Amino acid sequence: MLAVLGAAAPATAQQNLDTVRVTVQPVAGNVHVLFGSGGNMALLAGDDGAVLVDDQYAPLRERIRAAVATVSRTPVRFVINTHVHGDHTGGNENFGRTGAVIVAHDNVRTRLSAEQFNARLNRRTPAAPRGALPIVSFSESVTFHLNGDSVRVVHLPPAHTDGDAYIHFTRANVIHTGDVFNNGAYPLVDTYSGGSIDGYITAIDAVLAVADDRTRIIPGHGPVATRADLVEYRRVVATIRDRVLALVRAGKSLTEAAAAKPTAEFDDRWGKGFVTPDFLLDVVYNDLKARHGSR
Repeated sequence: MLAVLGAAAPATAQQNLDTVRVTVQPVAGNVHVLFGSGGNMALLAGDDGAVLVDDQYAPLRERIRAAVATVSRTPVRFVINTHVHGDHTGGNENFGRTGAVIVAHDNVRTRLSAEQFNARLNRRTPAAPRGALPIVSFSESVTFHLNGDSVRVVHLPPAHTDGDAYIHFTRANVIHTGDVFNNGAYPLVDTYSGGSIDGYITAIDAVLAVADDRTRIIPGHGPVATRADLVEYRRVVATIRDRVLALVRAGKSLTEAAAAKPTAEFDDRWGKGFVTPDFLLDVVYNDLKARHGSR
């Protein structure tokens, strides 16, 4: 699933990468989604040079390039990172070596440039090599005009991390959300990388504002989705946030909050991945307590 909290990855990423197949699925127009191990990748193909959104892990570089070549006559010209985590940025250095320009939000470059420590997991992630850092960074948004499309990259409120961005292929009507949307799994709020559960909801709203009923949505993980799927995801996330916030404001301890089972009705569908119901509650409770306290 995810490169958890900016550090090492759980089950999916720990598999032997030698066995991973990178597959390509058309989405709309000349936009495709690539699946492998780690975050979903999006590809805009065309004669102006391919645009790749996220690049998974370094050992998959040749398989990713081979997959790109099945639908694009040109190599990857730009790589856009949706956020800092290693299952979305692990291939940066390799693509940079072959001439691709790495693009990400300012906070992604800042976090990749320094060692990261996650106290929850007691795990350190070393600074990325210089060649893996974004060459172009932006503060709010940037737009690419190529391959017959306008590709808008827009910074989101701190949600999964503080460097989240969505990528909107406007002509194809496709949006890559990064890990602001994990289709089929609970959200991972990486508070150690500036994320917040309140920001998750605001970020989802920002994506919904530019989507319509025909928009195809590539989530950070999971199958390609629709706007209706994202609306449902928002309902789940907001309901859990509201329930936990009420418990925090009532002065309940984490143990008491767990006894109230605020996620129970959603666990069968959303709680089977790395972010278990207990993990989600722990993160959300502590995030809300730090931000709102009891009133």
